[in-house]
Amino acid sequence: MKKNQIDFELNAIIEKDSHFITDLELCQLRLIDNVDFPWVVLIPRLDNIVEITDLDNVQYGMLNNETRMIARVMQKAFIPDKLNLATIGNVVEQLHIHIIARYRNDKLFPKPVWGHKLINYTEEKLLETIVLIKNTL
Repeated sequence: MKKNQIDFELNAIIEKDSHFITDLELCQLRLIDNVDFPWVVLIPRLDNIVEITDLDNVQYGMLNNETRMIARVMQKAFIPDKLNLATIGNVVEQLHIHIIARYRNDKLFPKPVWGHKLINYTEEKLLETIVLIKNTL
């Protein structure tokens, strides 16, 4: 792994709004602190990456593989009706992929989750959710 993958700087907003789960080969996997939706983000551990086009071909392939792998983990762990994947980046420029498990009966379906108040995890539920994701990897 390249040195800049180890020493990358995580955006302060992502760090504040999420919890570390694990490091993959390219990305850091984090759980968004919102108990209403099983919601993770993948952040390439590279400095100064804003757009997917900033990745070289090998990194792009790794990101796609890790995104698909984590999407499958989310499907297996949470059995959603739909997975939402997004790379919006209007608030946080640092490239990050959202993977959100959605259910027809969740509080916002079919509307997007963006811009709604986050309901933080309790310590117990946070630990339970992180363990579920790690055990499903």
